[in-house]
Amino acid sequence: MITSIQNIFNIPELRKRILFTLGMLAVYRIGCHVPTPGIDATVLAKFFEGTEGTLLGLVSAFTGGALMRMTVFALGIMPYISASIILQLLTVVFEPVERLSKEGEQGRRTITRWTRYGTVILSVIQGAGIAVGLQTMQGPAGEPVVPHPGLGFIILTVITLTAGTAFIMWLGEQITERGIGNGISLIIFAGIIANMPSAIVNSFRLMRTGAMSPMLTVLLLVIMFAVVWAIVFMERAQRRVPIHYAKRVVGMRQMGGQTSHLPLKINMSGVIPPIFASSIIMFPATVANLVDVPWVKAFSSMMTPTHWLYNVLFVSFIIFFCYFYTAVTFNPVDVAENVKKQGGYIPGIRPGKATSDYLDTVLSRLTFAGAIYVSAVCVLPTILIGQMNTPFYFGGTSLLIVVGVGMDTASQIEAHLISRSYEGFMKGVTLKGRRG
Repeated sequence: MITSIQNIFNIPELRKRILFTLGMLAVYRIGCHVPTPGIDATVLAKFFEGTEGTLLGLVSAFTGGALMRMTVFALGIMPYISASIILQLLTVVFEPVERLSKEGEQGRRTITRWTRYGTVILSVIQGAGIAVGLQTMQGPAGEPVVPHPGLGFIILTVITLTAGTAFIMWLGEQITERGIGNGISLIIFAGIIANMPSAIVNSFRLMRTGAMSPMLTVLLLVIMFAVVWAIVFMERAQRRVPIHYAKRVVGMRQMGGQTSHLPLKINMSGVIPPIFASSIIMFPATVANLVDVPWVKAFSSMMTPTHWLYNVLFVSFIIFFCYFYTAVTFNPVDVAENVKKQGGYIPGIRPGKATSDYLDTVLSRLTFAGAIYVSAVCVLPTILIGQMNTPFYFGGTSLLIVVGVGMDTASQIEAHLISRSYEGFMKGVTLKGRRG
């Protein structure tokens, strides 16, 4: 392992990419501690006390605690993810956007530009809702969170939060292009990991005071390790569809006659479904927690990770996005056509439409199994941990994102090492890309 780490820094390009990524993540973490002007941080901290197990705790975990501190990065990257969801849905239901997505690099740049515009619009809407809500918030003794409310505070807060989200979006794009790994996923990863030290310290403090028994701590660790093992196992699992290639003569050489396989992962969509599902639930619920309206407060009280309504909505969105994202990234008709052009066929299945129908059936069954697996990982540990009254939010969704992003980044480092004739990042282990 030490030799592999040394090999990483022996490659100038890989070393530069890793250091650049770490530098950008450090900038992000610094921004998570820069407060938004016009807010009494002490009163705000008192207002958010005891929200670790609520939806606000989940939102804060995704933003690395920036929301509860109401820093310039309080909105996090969720507006960008919401804008991405809207654009991807439009590629399916709106023909002009669908044509644009098939125009190669130029179309991709146009969609990316529209996503940025959508991010700014959603940030302005969310920022305005939060600014209005902050003016109505009070501490336990009735002291206001915003000492000097008014239109000036709302405008300043909207500009600050929107600029913060735009800067995070830029950081993510820079990491993707010039660093290692997916920038947006790594930013969410960094936000979740940042809560771990304080969670560990709080756990030990509660154990010393007797508020948290050692047996409960051991049980919590066992659940976490079991979930991590299940995630690693399922993310590497795949269905291999055999493909035979007929013999053909090209010039003076005989080609083909080989047997290969088409790998279909059980979870082809990776960590996208829970991230998208969380983003959709967080968008109205974040504003609902900051608006003093009775029916909105009632709805907000049900949007907690341990409430049945929240979990029903969460699982429904996960299943939908598992199927949706798989359909966007894998087209059975195109794959069947490519296999046919290369002289290949699936044993017992006729080339062409029969092959695409077969692949669609297999993929639908795998996606259903993957959706159930992702839903179980995201919901069951969260419910169990909620029943244990843990002092932090680190449920199945967080574990899935942390492990998944970690595997993605490690596989990219592995690819850089192998391409330069170095030994793999982990000896004896072949890291596979999550999208097969």
